[in-house]
Amino acid sequence: MPDHAASAETAQQLPEAAITAFQRDGVVCLRQAFGRQWLDLLDQGISENLRNPSPRQEVRRAEGAEEGPRYIEDFWVWSDFPAFESFVRQSPAAGLAAQLLGARRINLVMDNWFLRETGSTARPPWHHDISYFDFEGSMCVLWLPLEPTSKAEGISFVRGSHLWNRLFMRTFFADHRPAAAPGMVNGKLYEAPPDIDANPQDYDLLSFDCAAGDCIFFDMRCLHGALSAHTPDQTRRRYTLRMAKEDARIRYRGDWAKQERAIMEAAGHREGDALVSEFFPTLWEGTEGERVETG
Repeated sequence: MPDHAASAETAQQLPEAAITAFQRDGVVCLRQAFGRQWLDLLDQGISENLRNPSPRQEVRRAEGAEEGPRYIEDFWVWSDFPAFESFVRQSPAAGLAAQLLGARRINLVMDNWFLRETGSTARPPWHHDISYFDFEGSMCVLWLPLEPTSKAEGISFVRGSHLWNRLFMRTFFADHRPAAAPGMVNGKLYEAPPDIDANPQDYDLLSFDCAAGDCIFFDMRCLHGALSAHTPDQTRRRYTLRMAKEDARIRYRGDWAKQERAIMEAAGHREGDALVSEFFPTLWEGTEGERVETG
């Protein structure tokens, strides 16, 4: 098992085409970016977390059902489980993010994992992550499946939507309801997410088949979701990391983010703060004046 006290594993040098695709499309699939040891470590962490859920863990079933297949997630648990902390601090994740974002420094924003049991019909709504949290700046998300994943059971992304310069209202995963009415909030316009399910042909959608060790990186502003409620024939697990470039700050959004805001404020963070602290640890840092070149 990797030791989180050791130095981080060096990330592969990404080809210019991958960086260009990320900047142009808002999403890129990186092949064989993580060795088996990292997937095993995440398997261990999720198993431990299931036995010891955090107060933030959510369990969802089909609407109205008290029994049956579960869709489970937990977040901000990296510091509670050594396996997660080893992955966060020592895997290639931050080095890959630095190349994609052209960063001088990468800080962890949040970890998050999802588990869909066999037969679960839950699916994520169309959304982009940036409107869910009190963050602003250059950020990306690592989406890493622990099992091979087909396009049908993965996530679809609206190509280039990170460049639309639009904000879409947070939507609850449990029932796909908006967290608040669209409109102006704290000086920013939040729109209802487009009805992509009704008119998928109107959007340039990207999805990927992922083998074990493949991963997806996407911009926090990129619209993504699932076109259908694919029912898995085995339990599926995904681990995600949200990571930020040095320009990221806390910017209060609406009341819909108050749960996450309370957690950050308990850690000593307020409006306008940079995402640099023990709570938002630095995972990668270039030498003085160095910035990762992005072509």
